[in-house]
Amino acid sequence: MPFDSPRHDWTKPEITDLYTQPLDALVAQALEVKRANWPDGALQKSQLLSIKTGGCPEDCGYCSQSAHFDTGLGAEKLMPLAAVVEAARRAKANGADRFCMGAGWRSLKDRDVPKVAAMISAVKAEGLETCVTLGMLEDGQAETLKQAGLDYYNHNLDTSPEYYPTVVSTRTYADRLETLAKAREAGVKLCVGGILGMGEGRDDRIGLIHELSKLTPHPESVPINMLVPIKGTPLGDSPAISVTEMARAIATCRIVFPKSWVRLSAGREGMSEGEQALCLLAGANSIFVGDRLLTTDNPGEDRDQALLDAVGFEASSHDAMEIAHKTTLIDAR
Repeated sequence: MPFDSPRHDWTKPEITDLYTQPLDALVAQALEVKRANWPDGALQKSQLLSIKTGGCPEDCGYCSQSAHFDTGLGAEKLMPLAAVVEAARRAKANGADRFCMGAGWRSLKDRDVPKVAAMISAVKAEGLETCVTLGMLEDGQAETLKQAGLDYYNHNLDTSPEYYPTVVSTRTYADRLETLAKAREAGVKLCVGGILGMGEGRDDRIGLIHELSKLTPHPESVPINMLVPIKGTPLGDSPAISVTEMARAIATCRIVFPKSWVRLSAGREGMSEGEQALCLLAGANSIFVGDRLLTTDNPGEDRDQALLDAVGFEASSHDAMEIAHKTTLIDAR
């Protein structure tokens, strides 16, 4: 198969065949694709900050920030600019190359656009790649964020279209796709993935990857999250998904999205060093660092460095990795 040519005609049976093959064959194929497109032994560190926490009117069954559930998390106001900049500087000092800002909103209000745009510009000025997740977008908002220096807009599909209504009732799958289209039309890169372990079946995990594969062009960033159960949410008692299933999803994404970042995202706090290593070997080339991931715990700096030492990986910038990525493709030709 052509490892440097993303396909937009994947069928669900084809992705099923990839996902369900013996794990050694799947990981071997994913590594072949990764080595044809990305530098060996390098990954990008991203950090995520909640710039506005709690009080969200959505009923996403996994989320501690929903006003529908009693999770003990109160609603807070939007962080001041200076606090966001200070957090970005700390993240960069700790090796992060990408800084993501998330707000517990159903949608971005026009009155908040100038404040968020100022945060994006300030973080960009610190030399960091920028990403935001702010809920649904209205016409013209993505263009303003792009002008402020926004690189990526995160808006996950979460799961398959069939299972989605089990998880969320206040926002449709079509709503999510519409917001992604608005960001794409404004020239903003997309960060779109999902959450595993919400009670869905393997067919739903495959269905999520199939839906992502239909986006043209593919999302430049595909985060794969393991559910972190939150007490008080409808999914708070969900049984844990196996790490091998996470590795299958990551490896399949690496094959289907050869040029995209595949990010090992939420859930690392509950994984052992070996389990995280398996996910990296399956094709992930980015992790989220810092003690917190929005409102849930995340491994600290010491554990992250121990992980990188164990697998022999080094943190690298997006520029360096993407330049190496392009050089690899030229050399291969």
